[in-house]
Amino acid sequence: MGIGLGIILLVLGLIFAMGVVDLPASVDDVVATNTLGWILIIAGVLAIVLALVMNQQRARTTHVEERREI
Repeated sequence: MGIGLGIILLVLGLIFAMGVVDLPASVDDVVATNTLGWILIIAGVLAIVLALVMNQQRARTTHVEERREI
């Protein structure tokens, strides 16, 4: 789950939440597209934040090399 997935979820959520796409009535009766959009927006933001935190933790690791000369 990286930054790319978060961006895709965010874009899809914004498309559904703003009502850009009109779905057929059969699908619209079953799925509340506005609610689905907000869920996808939250999931996208969470995925982006988690990816950035994981990348930051990976960048902070230090490697210690120990040399013993006889």
